[in-house]
Amino acid sequence: MSRARPPSRPLLAPMLGGLGLLAGMLLIAEGRRWLPPDPPPVTPAQDAGDLKPASQAPVQDTRPGEPARKIAEDLIAPPPLDPSGIERIEPRPPLGELGLAPRPKTPMPRDWRETLLFRPVATSSTVFEAMGRTVAISATVDIDPDRTCTFDNTAWPCGQRARAAFNAWLRGRALKCLLPPDADRFAIAAPCSLGKQDVGAWLVSNGWATAAPTGIYGKAEAVARESRMGIFGPPQ
Repeated sequence: MSRARPPSRPLLAPMLGGLGLLAGMLLIAEGRRWLPPDPPPVTPAQDAGDLKPASQAPVQDTRPGEPARKIAEDLIAPPPLDPSGIERIEPRPPLGELGLAPRPKTPMPRDWRETLLFRPVATSSTVFEAMGRTVAISATVDIDPDRTCTFDNTAWPCGQRARAAFNAWLRGRALKCLLPPDADRFAIAAPCSLGKQDVGAWLVSNGWATAAPTGIYGKAEAVARESRMGIFGPPQ
């Protein structure tokens, strides 16, 4: 008996190749079951504007150097308002004088200087003489020395009393006034102070002078009238 001869190597190669091709076809057929379906084809009749994006996720700013952030428009955007329903009202009055802006100071010429006037003597309720100069307190109205005031049907010489009150307050002390260099040649209206006290404010608030219409002592006069100070009160 003769033994069967094993197949030669040239016959094994085609057989192995056929088995590998068959296994590959089976894998491809099985893998198609797990792939997503193909999108429908776009016909020419469809407009590009009809295509809607699959996701409406907000677009983030990813520029270099700046962190990305999200914007919630529904929280930031103001609600719609009807202009016809808005009513403008007057502002409320201030709670106190501290909240009011200070009055602007009247600009003075550059050559005016603060000058000390020693031993002033009042010639009326707002005018005095010192060191050869005649000065009237600015922003005030003088009470004539011959004026007579009436309070509760009683007349009294309020003009003389106002001048006497001014002299008694001065008591020969020095006043500091803002004057031009040639003020000794004529009478001039100027702001003055006695220490830290404004002379005009003291005269008007005590009722020994009235405030000029365009001056800064209107409120001081109102207080003097309400408190019946000086010429607005009883005889003194």
